Amino acid sequence: MNSPVPLHPQHPFPPDFVWGVATSAFQIEGAAQADGRGESIWDRFCRQPGAIADGSNGDLACDHYHRLESDLDLIAGLGVDAYRFSMSWPRVQPSGSGPVNEAGMAFYERLVDGLIRRGIKPYLTLNHWDLPQALQDQGGWAARETVHRFVDYARLAAARLGHRVVSITTHNEPWVMAVLGHEHGIFAPGQRHRGTAMQVAHHLLLSHGLALQALRADGCPARLGIVLNLSPIGPATSSPEDAAAARLEDGRSVRWYMDPLFKGQYPEDVWQHLGSDAPQVQPGDMDIIATPMDFLGVNYYTRGVVSASGAWNVHQGGKPLTDMGWEIVPEGLTELLLRMHRDWQLPPLYVKENGAAFQDTLVQTDAGPRVHDQERTDYIASHIAAVGDALAQGVPMVGYMVWSLMDNFEWASGYAKRFGIVHVDYATLQRTPKDSYLWYRDFLQAQHAQRAPVAAAAA
Repeated sequence: MNSPVPLHPQHPFPPDFVWGVATSAFQIEGAAQADGRGESIWDRFCRQPGAIADGSNGDLACDHYHRLESDLDLIAGLGVDAYRFSMSWPRVQPSGSGPVNEAGMAFYERLVDGLIRRGIKPYLTLNHWDLPQALQDQGGWAARETVHRFVDYARLAAARLGHRVVSITTHNEPWVMAVLGHEHGIFAPGQRHRGTAMQVAHHLLLSHGLALQALRADGCPARLGIVLNLSPIGPATSSPEDAAAARLEDGRSVRWYMDPLFKGQYPEDVWQHLGSDAPQVQPGDMDIIATPMDFLGVNYYTRGVVSASGAWNVHQGGKPLTDMGWEIVPEGLTELLLRMHRDWQLPPLYVKENGAAFQDTLVQTDAGPRVHDQERTDYIASHIAAVGDALAQGVPMVGYMVWSLMDNFEWASGYAKRFGIVHVDYATLQRTPKDSYLWYRDFLQAQHAQRAPVAAAAA
């Protein structure tokens, strides 16, 4: 197989750099009614006519819940150091409050056991968007009470797994939950009100800070942090109007999350722009949100380009596009990481998601079924090189994780968009490692080979 970048990148990664792969519960687990699992907002949302592009849902997904051991073997076969997964809140606490559902928690205990047995470090995410529907019925993330229910849930999860996982992420991509779920209405729970969205964003950040404080008070040894989806935001033209629009969008999508977490305040320009849609903030909230964290995770897929005159057409950019219609801009990741390092005092930084959807074709060969996904391989390799560039310029990068282990339920796109490095035949649920999986495996073998002399010298 042709390697799109050298297996030894221009900038070598340190021997303790963490290489991983990532998934989320709702997208792969299935077993929606198994073992006492409660309903999530995504279960409900999928049943709204027209909400999901192909009319599908997550009831079966990849049936990971019943195929755990063989899926863990796929992860082990990659040679990764780490696996990032999320816990389904309604699986372990069906109504979002009250005691643990033991059958649901047992699944995650088996998952963590299986990872540790295979020498893979578990990285747990508590909230990857699947809020229990029972809490949504009481106001969801727009209600301040949900903040406290999340802290209770975090404590339950950490009491059972906090001593065995390497890290705990509170929330994955609060911008998505707030804006796509409550302003644009294209993700669960499907609401459309900017003021609600901004209140949701505040409550997500507040619950993050309170959870960190509670877990540390409980003596949880895992490293604690949050994961944000971020992009460099630029103007479509050199006009002052486009520059102003880009600055505001950067405020709403980047600074609205980074400034509270690392400066203890919301950006003033965005606050003024929101007017009556600005969130209700109680005394002490901002200090709680700015609770120091042990790491920050960044999810990166593409850049943002903003035009004051309306939506920008990605075809104008001259960049290749993924099947999601997103530009492929690996240098944007380096730009983003350098900007973050310049503008905020950062803890150790991971890329927790990075990957691409393409229209894959399963072909039969003499060696068995294969998926030749050179575009995805190129995408991953070029973005790993971009991380290396940032690391070489002083950004405190400590890890990189590919999204995603396998094709899965891609939210409002249903099963039509494939991000996996393992192909899933949804008729049979057969897993087939793609060429990108084989490339990543070979790349990691080369990285591990470089570690051995360093470890020997240290000994």
